[in-house]
Amino acid sequence: QVQFVESGGGLVQPGGSLRLSCAASGSIQSIYTVGWYRQAPGKQRELVATSANSGRTSYVGSVEGRFTISRDNAKNTMYLQMNSLQPDDTAVYYCNNAIPSRAGSWGQGTQVTVSS
Repeated sequence: QVQFVESGGGLVQPGGSLRLSCAASGSIQSIYTVGWYRQAPGKQRELVATSANSGRTSYVGSVEGRFTISRDNAKNTMYLQMNSLQPDDTAVYYCNNAIPSRAGSWGQGTQVTVSS
């Protein structure tokens, strides 16, 4: 089972940017659609961006136009470029299979805090 290690989070001011990375312990090419999730305090985990091996990407409406997901199958790594960050983006961010029923074990996640 592929395991994931997220990194790149931190404290950023509103309007700022961060780039998250996700390193997988095995081949992510075997996962047709990978995704970035986030969980804010007191809220359920939500899927915010997906990337398929076909090149197709998708985003939840609240991050559309601000976040960009990418994957490098050769490096077994995926990324989430986050621009124009807002306080509502504050959450722990995770990567995994974009199909929740097929998700493997969850990593520690990486904390993103947007605050002035």
